[in-house]
Amino acid sequence: MLPPGFSLSAMQVEDYAEVMALWSACEGVRVNESPEELKRILTRNPELSAVIRTEDQLAAAVLCCHDGRRGYLYHLGVAAKFRKQGLARELVEHCLARLKAEGISRCTIFVIAGNESGEAFWRQTGWRERVDLKMFARDL
Repeated sequence: MLPPGFSLSAMQVEDYAEVMALWSACEGVRVNESPEELKRILTRNPELSAVIRTEDQLAAAVLCCHDGRRGYLYHLGVAAKFRKQGLARELVEHCLARLKAEGISRCTIFVIAGNESGEAFWRQTGWRERVDLKMFARDL
């Protein structure tokens, strides 16, 4: 449940600059999506990504999508002055409920190596580390 004065809504393409600034200010979050990439993600995954606002300020945001089989959370961030109020948990629960409603049975997150506070949050909220996989990437 959100604290009084906060509201959660679906992320919009128009939120791009504000959301990127928030994520960039959060330690352990690495962002590089272009406006076109964010638009494509939001179009393919409507209502999954979300923002939390209080009055006219962006307090928190999360990027969420799925590939039809698995869900993925990217870039969960809460502005420093709004932390420790349960906003991150609200965003995660929102995303998981939306994914479940779309028939997605598992969600994966990626945590940047060395992000100890991020790891602590995910462990504390019931997530387990996968040590049986290694990630590989290739730029196109």
